[in-house]
Amino acid sequence: MLLTHSYAPEHSPPQRRWTQLVRSFRAAGWEIDVVTPVAHAPHGRRTLARRQAGRPFRTDLGDFGEKIRRVPFLWHRTTRSGRLINHLFSAAMSIPAAALAPRPDVVIVTVPSLPILGAGFVVARMLRRPLVVDMRDAWPDIARDARIVRGSAKSLAERAIIAIQDRADLVVTVTYGFAHTLRERGLKNVATVTNGIDMASIRPLGPPASRQDRLEVLYLGNHGESQRLDVPIRAAALVGPRMRLTLVGHGVERNGLMALARQLDAPVEFHPPVHGPQIMDYYERADSCIVTLRDDWKSFDTTIPSKTYEVLSVGRHVTGIVRGEARSILEEAEAGHVVASEARAVADLWITLAENRELLRVGVQGRIWVENNANVQALSRTYIDLLTEVAGQPRR
Repeated sequence: MLLTHSYAPEHSPPQRRWTQLVRSFRAAGWEIDVVTPVAHAPHGRRTLARRQAGRPFRTDLGDFGEKIRRVPFLWHRTTRSGRLINHLFSAAMSIPAAALAPRPDVVIVTVPSLPILGAGFVVARMLRRPLVVDMRDAWPDIARDARIVRGSAKSLAERAIIAIQDRADLVVTVTYGFAHTLRERGLKNVATVTNGIDMASIRPLGPPASRQDRLEVLYLGNHGESQRLDVPIRAAALVGPRMRLTLVGHGVERNGLMALARQLDAPVEFHPPVHGPQIMDYYERADSCIVTLRDDWKSFDTTIPSKTYEVLSVGRHVTGIVRGEARSILEEAEAGHVVASEARAVADLWITLAENRELLRVGVQGRIWVENNANVQALSRTYIDLLTEVAGQPRR
């Protein structure tokens, strides 16, 4: 049984990770129950037909034969508080929905939605089954950096997260750095299964044109606090008409970023989220793709942006505004340049690339790195082995 705050037909980091894994689990002959809200992301309301989005407390079959048990959600604005209230409500509704499902061998809950973490713990105890916590972000460290909770509530939230991690039968991280952090805190039940890419679904692109009137820079992904997209916008304003920055996606900071671009008269275009073949259209016209995380949150030393592997797979130059484990990956893959999270530093890099376009030809090194380190088929086999072991071991 998987508890998650987002699943297909939504498009999100947990959906991408778990669509790939569920496909492999089903191919191995496993029965999967997914407990998740009616599809409503990213706008906080249902935008799909009921047949696609699902109905509360109804069970539908997923693309791979998994049973998707939908729970209700609250209509909300795309703000931090709006999302939190909605996640609390859906997490509470997930408990009775899970109770109505067949008793599983293993309960998995995928985070960063903190309310669903609590629901997963309750469900595992209620059903007396092993609990696997899939930590896709560095919690509770990121909560401390983002000041999501403060004062006594902060202390309570951190203790609750750590207590659940400690009581889980297995904690799975997506980075080796965060696994190391958890082990330093005394956790023994930790393994790493990174995010990955189905290489067959991503075709490599040819090199960008040797001559072009302007540099085309692309960012695909969430427009939130974690990305600090004001830095590339300010950098684009410094470079001016020699480039165009294209931002594709949605997030709580998007309106503010659009206002900043207008204020600076920056050469920036904003586009709504895209999926499927349309993504490749944006990659085709790009010369360089941004991978970014803010540099003033220590928890991001052990965080890797979810789009990193996709960008490496298509073979485009990467503008890396990251540090820690994400920086190490980009440098090891030799797929571009890593710069400080400062507008002037980013602008200087883009000016250099515009003047010397040969630097944009990074070849297939990034794709080779993904094949060797983030191939989803190999990662799925690792996860299957871990879950088989957890299901077969005595309860602690």
